[in-house]
Amino acid sequence: MSQPEFPTELKLRPRPVTRVELKVPTETYEHLARIAGARDMSVDALIKLYLGQGLRQELAQRFADQVLELTANVLARHGQSPDQVEAILREIRSGTGS
Repeated sequence: MSQPEFPTELKLRPRPVTRVELKVPTETYEHLARIAGARDMSVDALIKLYLGQGLRQELAQRFADQVLELTANVLARHGQSPDQVEAILREIRSGTGS
């Protein structure tokens, strides 16, 4: 059985960028540099990684909040009392960790 061929290089699509100047405490930069070195990456790449992770988490939370708000509106339109709506939303949040 032959092995599938995998690309040997990663091809990223170019995206427009904006330069940002960021001032951080020296101690914070030193921690970033130490962590980046341990991960064999640049401080720039580590900051982009952290920024991307935080942004994805924030966007996911905002989406979840919008879904819950829409759910509350639909429940209210279908005759659920405010107390019932709140109880249902509490149950959903406890099951999803929101």
